[in-house]
Amino acid sequence: MQKKQSKPAKVPVHRAPPPQQVRIIGGDWKRTPLPVLDALGLRPTPDRVRETVFNWINHLRGGDWSNAQVLDLFAGSGALGFEAASRGANSVLMLDSHTPVVRQLEVVKDKLKAGAVTILRGDAFATAQGMAQRGQRFDLIFLDPPYKQDFLAKALPLCVNLLNEGGLVYAEADAPLPFAPQDGEMPAWLAPWEPVRADKAGIVFYHLLKLHEKPA
Repeated sequence: MQKKQSKPAKVPVHRAPPPQQVRIIGGDWKRTPLPVLDALGLRPTPDRVRETVFNWINHLRGGDWSNAQVLDLFAGSGALGFEAASRGANSVLMLDSHTPVVRQLEVVKDKLKAGAVTILRGDAFATAQGMAQRGQRFDLIFLDPPYKQDFLAKALPLCVNLLNEGGLVYAEADAPLPFAPQDGEMPAWLAPWEPVRADKAGIVFYHLLKLHEKPA
């Protein structure tokens, strides 16, 4: 008897996974998904963390976003900036240095008809320095830079001259900010700041900061 020829094994088809997404938590665009460009290794602030942070901010602002001037210095997916705009921020300036990211942010802005949002491409530190020199000020600054590159140590000193009186800075990192170091003194770049709230979710350490009040 002639042996039946075995069918060739099926070669699995590797399909690209669907684009990673995060969602807007609250406001006019609640539950709107925001795409994340995997190729660039973006690490958007998780939904759970954003929900907590915006609850903090909302409480401190008494729920009023109508006069809030917001700066998102490392915009990435835009999750933080678009969240602020969704809640009614007066203006949101979003900055990123990667052209594909900026293009994606523009697509989302157009889709949402987000007139209060301005998107810029540029280096975060040079742009922040230029804005400070021009006298631009903000009520809320988001700092969610790439981890392990010491970016917060460079960005927080620039924020001293970018923040309106009573303003807040959100800072995200892969380690707690060393406000109470076990060995040695607090680093100089952190000295002007005091923590308002801080928490941890998984490997994400997130902090809400304000400047120390100047003596009368």
